[in-house]
Amino acid sequence: MKVLIPTPLRSYTGERLVPAEGATLAEVLADLDERYPGIRFRVIDEQDRMRPHMRFFVNGRAVHDLSVPLTEVDEVVIVQALSGG
Repeated sequence: MKVLIPTPLRSYTGERLVPAEGATLAEVLADLDERYPGIRFRVIDEQDRMRPHMRFFVNGRAVHDLSVPLTEVDEVVIVQALSGG
């Protein structure tokens, strides 16, 4: 499957769109971390929870659970939420 990487994380991948494999979002993120060491820690915390400033979308639908099942044709988008005032 293809994973769209947000600009702040492209220093890990060097590319906007990267391949990944996995039957769940957690497995896809583990695969990304094998290919691009350190990227998973930027989106998942020490308790294996999604970091509050990160958002995940599968086929355009917001996902809040790392165990969501995925298929090879799914598109995963990682978005870094912006804040400020």
